[in-house]
Amino acid sequence: MLDCTLRVSAIPLSIASISLTVTDHQSNETFGKIEFHNLLGLKYMVLISAISWIFFLSDQVIAYLMVTSVAAVSEIVYLGYKGDREVTWSEACSSFGKFCSRMGIGLVFHALALCCFLSLSVISAFRAFSVFDPPCVSSKEEEEDRRDN
Repeated sequence: MLDCTLRVSAIPLSIASISLTVTDHQSNETFGKIEFHNLLGLKYMVLISAISWIFFLSDQVIAYLMVTSVAAVSEIVYLGYKGDREVTWSEACSSFGKFCSRMGIGLVFHALALCCFLSLSVISAFRAFSVFDPPCVSSKEEEEDRRDN
């Protein structure tokens, strides 16, 4: 039941993340227009979100890929709000506030979908390894462990 709930929860979160990100754009007289396809990390997040709700076969792989895409977009959001003085990259969110706030909301939905997949991967791993008995410890090893403690 928990598996099903997490899978069903991940679908609308991924769709919301994709929708917010793909439709996000803003024009500015000074700097021009910015759209999601201008930033590679956002395109990567949309791709992984789309894959994550189309292919539910490998929870582990999707969870790890989603971690990387959350990291990529988190960096973009951070740079948008804070900039990077060392490489003379100024913050852009004061000029593209609507774009940045929608990008942040898309990141939150993507992170929530990631949480669903991380939970699913833990459940899958538990189920995979729970079919095996724990390794037996010989009496000689137990005796050595007691002496060490």
